[in-house]
Amino acid sequence: MSNRSETPVTVIGLGLMGQALAAAFLKAGHPTTVWNRTAAKADQLVSEGASLAPSIAAALKASPLTVLCVTDYEAVRELLGASDVDLDGTTLVNLTSGDSAQAREAASRAERRGARYLDGALMAIPPVIGTADAVILHSGPRADFEAHEPVLEALGTLTYLGDDPGLASLYDVAGLAMMWSVLNAWLQGTALLRTAGVDAVTYAPFARLMAAGVADWLPGYAEQVDKGSFPADVAALETDARSMAHLIEESEAAGINAELPKLFKAMADRAIAAGHGGEQYPVLIEEFSKPSVG
Repeated sequence: MSNRSETPVTVIGLGLMGQALAAAFLKAGHPTTVWNRTAAKADQLVSEGASLAPSIAAALKASPLTVLCVTDYEAVRELLGASDVDLDGTTLVNLTSGDSAQAREAASRAERRGARYLDGALMAIPPVIGTADAVILHSGPRADFEAHEPVLEALGTLTYLGDDPGLASLYDVAGLAMMWSVLNAWLQGTALLRTAGVDAVTYAPFARLMAAGVADWLPGYAEQVDKGSFPADVAALETDARSMAHLIEESEAAGINAELPKLFKAMADRAIAAGHGGEQYPVLIEEFSKPSVG
């Protein structure tokens, strides 16, 4: 049986991330073919041993596995839709950013043309690609993921999410929701404390401690969400709402933006008005699961 490092791979799209993906495959010993609209972006990779394909069609034919990392799903549709492009028998791993509907549509189009399709999301920045710190999500048929897992492991730490090709995109945006929520909450607290002369560096260790403590609550809160039962073991939502009011008052008194805590409070007030004031904070899942108000 041939060594897995001998498996050829094609990378289409050579922005900073695409270049990092191709470089990681090369470093792992995979014969790597690359293609990009602007061919000059391949120069460094070619000097390191990559082969530059003259066309999309040639790039796809060069390898049984093609990884795409381009601007958006419209670019994927345009590139793969050319009349001379034959997808029959190839496996596409699409690491282009987009939403779950686009991922499912791309999977359907690829399958109709005889290709196997996996969608993915890169929870990493280019410099860490090829290391364990690069977390890469994949969704699509399990058999196709497992068939190519040894090759894809050259890129980082892989997580398989399930057969639905839209799951990787959904996890991606759910992760971004966590990231921006934590950062925005930290900035809110930083803005408050700066009015008293406390700098961000001084506040950061306390903020980190708070964020870690909240993270520890998630498994128990997740059980409540999945069961649809929210006993107030720690605090009732109506108690949290009073604390939110204090945060709004303190922010306004300090002359800083209070839009974020007002958003928290508005959602909590709606849940309380619906009769959930005596339940625990995760009961707000009912509000998050509704369309936006206004």
